[in-house]
Amino acid sequence: MNEKELLILKLIKDDPFISQIELAEKTGLSRSAVAGYISSLTKEGKLLGRAYVLPEKKDIVCIGGSNVDRKIQALSNLQFGTSNPAESSQSCGGVARNIAENLGRLGCDVALVTIVGDDHEGKWLLEDTKSYVDISPSLVTSHSTTGTYTAILDNEGEMAVALADMSIYDSVDIDFIEKRWGYLASSEMVVIDTNFPDIVLKQIIVRCKEEKIPLCITPVSSPKAKKLPEDLQGVTWLIANKDEAEALSGMKINDEGDFFKSAQKLLEKGVEKVVITRGDKGLIFFTKMGEAGVLLPPKVNVEDVTGAGDSLVAGIMYAHLKGLETENACKIGIACSILTLQSHETVNPNLNHLRLQETFKQYF
Repeated sequence: MNEKELLILKLIKDDPFISQIELAEKTGLSRSAVAGYISSLTKEGKLLGRAYVLPEKKDIVCIGGSNVDRKIQALSNLQFGTSNPAESSQSCGGVARNIAENLGRLGCDVALVTIVGDDHEGKWLLEDTKSYVDISPSLVTSHSTTGTYTAILDNEGEMAVALADMSIYDSVDIDFIEKRWGYLASSEMVVIDTNFPDIVLKQIIVRCKEEKIPLCITPVSSPKAKKLPEDLQGVTWLIANKDEAEALSGMKINDEGDFFKSAQKLLEKGVEKVVITRGDKGLIFFTKMGEAGVLLPPKVNVEDVTGAGDSLVAGIMYAHLKGLETENACKIGIACSILTLQSHETVNPNLNHLRLQETFKQYF
């Protein structure tokens, strides 16, 4: 920003109700010039809207899916083509929403940019989420129903198949993001999943690069990972599972060496730090700074795998904000995922920074 922009911001901060005429008098500019600066500062996210509201500084802004998670677990060996005795449950879900709640429970100041329907499910989601997350940038629409994700689990808690109704996200456009850019511009980190349309994802990546805002991408699935652009310059973290990494790198992963080859291809696209998860075999990390390694997870009793990947991302982001280097950030992520694996909930209701520290010390 130039001197005039800095001065205008200071004057507005001192008096949010100051008029453009008063700003013109105090800066020596014409009213039309002040209006131009105000418009520019609003577009850059330094101001929010016409009322000269300065955005509150956030640790992290999470952008993407928020939906209802429905889990149906078989009580015995799952058999297809017939009826299976089962237990069902319902909880808040969505990759971006789950990450945001995990971060909020860890004590981070986090905001969620998502879209839900004007229905019971949407109101329930936002009401439940706002205890830990600033939901003010989210949109409630009457034109679509809230997204749903239904997971069928076998008797050991492993996913057999999942069904997703996410058509609501197709309505999100660039204007939706631009109107909320102040939240992104005033954050230490932005995290996005791949639920929103490809043109929106590209816009976020490009603008974060231009404005030097650290960005983490976590794909939702291998088909949705393909919505990401080829050029990933400006992406600080990319955290994906094996299938998503294969889709993004364009190669099959058959052995441990292939994990690193896949990660190398993602680094060549512009990503600074790549993490590829391998289920019960842990993860690998590879960075442009030459950091590389394999982390094997400790043996734990698994209650439910749903949400474990989202908590891993949250743990890594939490550690990143604390200034930890890549390997220890990944260990914190694994510790966070362990707490989720040991809970029937998508986000462990007992998660907090003290529990995370205890888990980290216990296993690492």
